Amino acid sequence: METAERAAVRERAEAVLRRLAGDQARLREDQWRAIEALVVDRRRVLCVQRTGWGKSAVYFVATALLRDRDQAGPADSGHAGPAGPTVIVSPLLALMRNQVEAAARAGIRARTINSANLDEWDEITAEIQSGAVDVLLISPERLNNPDFRDGVLPKLAATTGLLVVDEAHCVSDWGHDFRPDYRRLRTFLAELPERTPVLATTATANARVTQDVAEQLGDALVLRGTLDRESLRLGVLDLPSPAHRLAWLADHLDQLPGSGIVYTLTVAAAGETAEFLRSRGYPVASYSGQSDDADRRAAEQDLLDNKIKALVATSALGMGFDKPDLGFVVHLGAPPSPIAYYQQVGRAGRAVEHAEVLLLPGVEDAAIWRYFASLAFPPEQQVRAVLAALHTDRPLSTQALEPLVDLRRARLELMLKVLDVDGAVRRVRGGWLATGEPWVYDEARLRRVAQARTVEQQAMREYATTSDCRMRYLRERLDDTGAAACGRCDRCADPLFAADVSTAALAAAQTFLGRPGVEIAPKKLWPTGLDAVGVPLKGRIAPAEQALPGRAVGRLSDLGWGGRLRDLVGPEAPDAPVPDDVAGAVVEVLKAWAHGDDPWPRRPVAVVAVGSRRRPRLLGSLAERIATVGRLPLLGEVSAAGHGGTAGPRGNSAQRVRALHDTFTVPTDLADALAGLDGPVLLVDDLIDSGWTMTLVARALRRAGATDVLPLALAVAG
Repeated sequence: METAERAAVRERAEAVLRRLAGDQARLREDQWRAIEALVVDRRRVLCVQRTGWGKSAVYFVATALLRDRDQAGPADSGHAGPAGPTVIVSPLLALMRNQVEAAARAGIRARTINSANLDEWDEITAEIQSGAVDVLLISPERLNNPDFRDGVLPKLAATTGLLVVDEAHCVSDWGHDFRPDYRRLRTFLAELPERTPVLATTATANARVTQDVAEQLGDALVLRGTLDRESLRLGVLDLPSPAHRLAWLADHLDQLPGSGIVYTLTVAAAGETAEFLRSRGYPVASYSGQSDDADRRAAEQDLLDNKIKALVATSALGMGFDKPDLGFVVHLGAPPSPIAYYQQVGRAGRAVEHAEVLLLPGVEDAAIWRYFASLAFPPEQQVRAVLAALHTDRPLSTQALEPLVDLRRARLELMLKVLDVDGAVRRVRGGWLATGEPWVYDEARLRRVAQARTVEQQAMREYATTSDCRMRYLRERLDDTGAAACGRCDRCADPLFAADVSTAALAAAQTFLGRPGVEIAPKKLWPTGLDAVGVPLKGRIAPAEQALPGRAVGRLSDLGWGGRLRDLVGPEAPDAPVPDDVAGAVVEVLKAWAHGDDPWPRRPVAVVAVGSRRRPRLLGSLAERIATVGRLPLLGEVSAAGHGGTAGPRGNSAQRVRALHDTFTVPTDLADALAGLDGPVLLVDDLIDSGWTMTLVARALRRAGATDVLPLALAVAG
């Protein structure tokens, strides 16, 4: 195309942008280069640009130009008339909702296909075929839904006018947020007509991830811009304890501009932080992957409408949340990589002159990083076991696989998606099948990825302690060649916030976090598929064999008791008698259980311990202290016969029940003592992980004559 023609295309592009963003909007030079490559040259483009740069403007403007019948390009472009719809692969429904609204402002008709609108799929498909849809947004998970993959995807690929891969760093397993479903894009790309333009976008990719994504796209134009965010003022506050961090928030949250996000590393921490801040008079809401979808939507909207001061969230609130006037981001605990941190802080300051970004790291951060790292791709032996189980003449669902392999549901599903991408298994109606194709366990690559994660974690430690410019440090970790001192952060200029906390706020935080006691919900259903491994249990656990709701001092992930409990029951913890402070917390839990809002139905009349091989001194002394304080008889313990099975503590429920079934025997003298009791037995354990040990011991006690069983533990995992 001649220079004059390209200038005319740019003129039309500027006009579309003004409809989208206002009369004063003008295309950045790299925005135009991307649009030109897509619309005029029909190329593949990778945009690595900071949050707020305007990546969505590129694909909306390109869509409008490609969909314009009169401006579809010369005949040799391979397109007669307007292009087909733009397909945007996007990771979050929240982003989809925002994008549909943004598209409407530019006169672009956008629809979504996702798990929340199954009843609209046929209608939307018909609209696509009739040319009534300009933009179709789909989640990466749709790409491997059997009905969508086999029935919709081939036709969609054949008619796509522009493919957009949003948050493209998810394609790379070197990235901080690798998602196997994104790898299905390779199939989509291979089925696109020749010269179909493709745009991949991300704000968070270092050189390694950028190269990986570009190679998967093919011959791509890479447009990488500066990652500096002139509105962000970075700072770090080194505070000695979780109580100090909560107290600091209580003292200073109202001084932070506008409304913002407080990120935590765990679901428990998000709930605790939100509860404490509400108790100090702040309007806040909590947000995590465990929140109901309706609650998440309501919380997002309240933040967008500035009805709350802060949303206290896990990383579940990340990609796709768009609030241009977000005034601050505070992290209680450091994410495990500079890339993940930059991605989250990039939510702030997009349409305001100044936004505050503060990191409040904790000594417990490393333990949390290790836990999440332990959930990575499984060892080869477990993968081979799954492949062997899938060599059948009928598909197996994830639920049916669980009793056969020692992997929890989320980890099993992640592994199956990777195997699907690698061609070793295939998802079909009813579950999964092995393809029989050769497959190699790439241990060397997995080791290199794990080593990269270790380097990233060390970089986050260095970010917290560096004497250099913090923005420059982040940009250098993301391989930004233009990294320079920002002049704004707490290293370049005087810190805006001190680490001091008031006596009143600290006392309130210590009291709040010092409250022991969490409820233990009893199991009511057996895991599915136990008959496949010879365990004759299914359906509902008989009420006469269930435990009652129980109590524990705290969760291992709690801000308050978590650290203390990890010292006692963590993998490296030595076995020793229960310390006085923890024994005192147990007594407080028992008092609250007896006289609180949801008391036990009847006072326990005896104490029984779960036998422990790992921590017999801890558990034995705990049971004795409880019996002494409560003036109750200590009847003994129930232990697992033999080795007690082979399932690890992080195995799935079906494997745990298989390993423990029929291994607990109530000694004769204990059974005789139970027969003479009229009231519940307090069943004491140190750590509840899956919950099945307590469930099966309670079942054994109930079958031996116990009227009821009240579970009590020091800690709950998670």
